[in-house]
Amino acid sequence: PRLQVIAPWREWSIRSREDALEYAAAHDIPVSQNKKSIYSRDRNLWHISHEGGCLEDPWQEPQEDMFVLSVRPEDAPDEPAYVVIDFREGCPVRMDGVSMGPVELLTALNHLGGQHGIGRVDMVENRLVGIKSHGVYETPGGTILYKAHQGLEELCLSGDIMHYKDLLAQQYAELVYNGRWFTPLREAIDAFVRVTQQTVTGAVRLKLYKGSCTVVGRKSPYSLYREDYATFGADDVYDQQDAEGFINLYGLSMKVRALLNVEGTGKTELDEPDYSAFKRD
Repeated sequence: PRLQVIAPWREWSIRSREDALEYAAAHDIPVSQNKKSIYSRDRNLWHISHEGGCLEDPWQEPQEDMFVLSVRPEDAPDEPAYVVIDFREGCPVRMDGVSMGPVELLTALNHLGGQHGIGRVDMVENRLVGIKSHGVYETPGGTILYKAHQGLEELCLSGDIMHYKDLLAQQYAELVYNGRWFTPLREAIDAFVRVTQQTVTGAVRLKLYKGSCTVVGRKSPYSLYREDYATFGADDVYDQQDAEGFINLYGLSMKVRALLNVEGTGKTELDEPDYSAFKRD
């Protein structure tokens, strides 16, 4: 917590990307940007982001030479690719049957997904300081992992956990985006996630085709899906007539509300409220 933060951008007289390019040229600092391609980029294992340049006009379509990790979906192969990802307690551990560490696996998925135009995201963000910014992201591997993990969770987690986890996911994303990583709330959400992931073990098969990433198969020893219960054919799971009583009870509150709207309260909008109970002595 006592580390000094050094941020030259905020301390020097450099006020724009053009100023930064001139400074780099004057001091023989090699940079990939130039005045025709002046995008601001941030890159890590998960993604690369692009901002600035023509993207400052949100109506303008990004130029194709801006992209680094992915091809245009139109230029992707005409045949789909399939990939199988295995998870153990929520963490990806294998790709197409080959055990890999996190870095190796994500690197491989970035390469595969990029070949098929996966993971391009164009969005307008709401920054913490109150302004909006327009950026384009490329995250081929991240998109594939997200789809695969979500598909496995749908199989292994109960409905109430899935719904609550969706709420926490939004909160978690805001914490990270707003620089609130080192907070008890983030640690508490992590604890929730660790518990929910104990049964998220299994395999997911995905189809990659011209920018789309689709789950086409999933299996798990902890699956809560039972074909014998989910069938639309004849079954002995429950008597279909049992549903009638449930429906009557489930819709009771809505029925009462509807009757109030239809039958009214016996009062009109012109009735004077009785304030006598609220008068002071």
